[in-house]
Amino acid sequence: MSDDERGKPGGRAVRRGRGELEGGVLAALWAASEPLTAAQVNERLPGELAYTTVLTILSRLHDKGMLVRHRVGRGYAYEPVRDEASHTAAGMRSLLEGGSDREAVLTRFVSELSARDEQLLHRLLADATGAGKGAGSGAGTGAGPDDGRP
Repeated sequence: MSDDERGKPGGRAVRRGRGELEGGVLAALWAASEPLTAAQVNERLPGELAYTTVLTILSRLHDKGMLVRHRVGRGYAYEPVRDEASHTAAGMRSLLEGGSDREAVLTRFVSELSARDEQLLHRLLADATGAGKGAGSGAGTGAGPDDGRP
């Protein structure tokens, strides 16, 4: 039975969502306190994936620059280049930059925040504004002369 058929009634193939395996591999690596081999990653993933499938995902993530690898015996141990928060923030930034109407995207995003997340965002923006008065103001925030702010 293939990885796509595992655990499905009647053995029918159901394809995983796009990037689901990569996400699972990254999650296993983020949760680890040290670099992991393909076998160690495979042990931490739900279900029964073929070792070669996990190795392929690790190789693809390495080729994309998302993982670094260290020689361990005849194979490699892998670790993420960025932590989970940095990875997620980069994805959010990429989606925002890909939209044709930045204001509409941000408006929709903010309007769908929970009250707790909205309070957190207000606090983070206030901290960034207050801390950004000196040298390096706006670094990493996207703030600058063309950001549309007065």
